[in-house]
Amino acid sequence: MRAIITVTGKDSVGIIAQVSAACSEVNANIEDITQKVLDDLFVMVMLVNIDGLSVKFTDFVDRMNDLGKNNGLAIHTMHEEIFNAMHRI
Repeated sequence: MRAIITVTGKDSVGIIAQVSAACSEVNANIEDITQKVLDDLFVMVMLVNIDGLSVKFTDFVDRMNDLGKNNGLAIHTMHEEIFNAMHRI
């Protein structure tokens, strides 16, 4: 199973490192990542494997939300099945 994590906010040093560390702490493996800085806006999308999570998925979502709030970022974590269901016609 996988999850999609989106991160947006004002660019600053260490955003990728912080989000990557938060994933590593709960055994979420980053499979793919793309990021871009548009003027001073940071945008990132990550695809992470959550098969080996050491916490409940809802707790992982809460941790990522808290990380975002504590760093002035919007971090959204969505299970891949929900993401796919939202984009089906």
